[in-house]
Order: sequence, then C-alpha cells, then structure tokens
Amino acid sequence: MDRATSVALAEALARGIELTGIAVMVAGGLAALAAFLVRLARRRRQPGVGFEPTYRDLRADLGRAILLGLEFLVAADIIGTVAVAPTFANLGVLALIVAIRTFLSFSLELEISGRWPWQHVSPPASRGASGPAGAA
Repeated sequence: MDRATSVALAEALARGIELTGIAVMVAGGLAALAAFLVRLARRRRQPGVGFEPTYRDLRADLGRAILLGLEFLVAADIIGTVAVAPTFANLGVLALIVAIRTFLSFSLELEISGRWPWQHVSPPASRGASGPAGAA
C-alpha cells in the first residue's frame, strides 16, 4: 500500500470515528431527554418526589453521552493527526485539543459522580462500625 492510499484510508477512518462520536452525543442526548420526560411523567404520579433528582439524572445522562462522544472525537483526532500529517505544528494542535477535551472529561466526570475519577467510591455505611456481619 502506498503512502497516498494509507493517508486516504486514515482520513476516512478518522472521519468515520468523528461521525460516530457526533452520533453518540446526539443519540445519547436524545435518549437522556426521553428518559427525563419519562421520569418527569412518573414524578407527577408520585407526590413525594421532587423535580431536583429528575433534573440531576438528566444532567448525569447527558454528561455520560458527551463523555463517550468526546472519547471518539479524541481517537479521531489522534488518528487524523498522527497518520495523515505528523508535523510538530499539527502535534501541538493535537496536544492542545486533547488537553481541552481531557479537562472537559474530568469536569464532566466530577459533575456526574461528585468525585474525581481517581477517587475510590467509599463503601456503604450500612454495616455499622463493627465491620462485616459475623466478625468477632
């Protein structure tokens, strides 16, 4: 395979991955909106449930869709830059794009889960201070 063919293939692959990332964000956004509307309809039938949990669920679902789409877009940028035109200027632009998208990913993860990705989930406190059941 010659260079022109491999560059054309890499460009097509990068474009396909970009379109997949966009489709994931759009489909995820629509699914999050649909789930929000379903939860909103159920909330009206349950008098004790407030609007805030439903709204938080919408934001979390939408954030997850954006995070997944961003992963695809970063992959497409890496393929497009490294395979097509790996110049220092293009690599610098790629580094800036990846840094911005990584910052967005960390921010969205913090918004969705309430903790940084490297923080462990604390175990539930339902077992009490004495430890697991049956421990002496």
